[in-house]
Amino acid sequence: MAIIHATDDTFEKLVLESEKPVVVDFWATWCGPCRMVAPELEKLAEKYEGVVDVVKLDVDANPMIAGAFGIQSIPTIAFFKPGEQPRGVMGFMPLAQLEKAFGLADLVTEAA
Repeated sequence: MAIIHATDDTFEKLVLESEKPVVVDFWATWCGPCRMVAPELEKLAEKYEGVVDVVKLDVDANPMIAGAFGIQSIPTIAFFKPGEQPRGVMGFMPLAQLEKAFGLADLVTEAA
């Protein structure tokens, strides 16, 4: 599955109204650690296809959403599960750490 690119205008529909959990990468083009996170999120999108959507939001191009969620440091990876408060982690993390931080393995067993 391809990673979805959100904007201030599409974030609500793609993330907040999603029936599935969504992992959101708040990033910027000039951010070195953000480039390190990108391949890990591609792996996540592939591994959890159909279970979790992966969305990227460029904070420079979309300041309204970044501001609304208080994003002050990037990369910030946030996990939005329907009906729950979003959870976030800052900085680079490999796939295994992201899976653990957000309990993604549990989602696969729930979906099975």
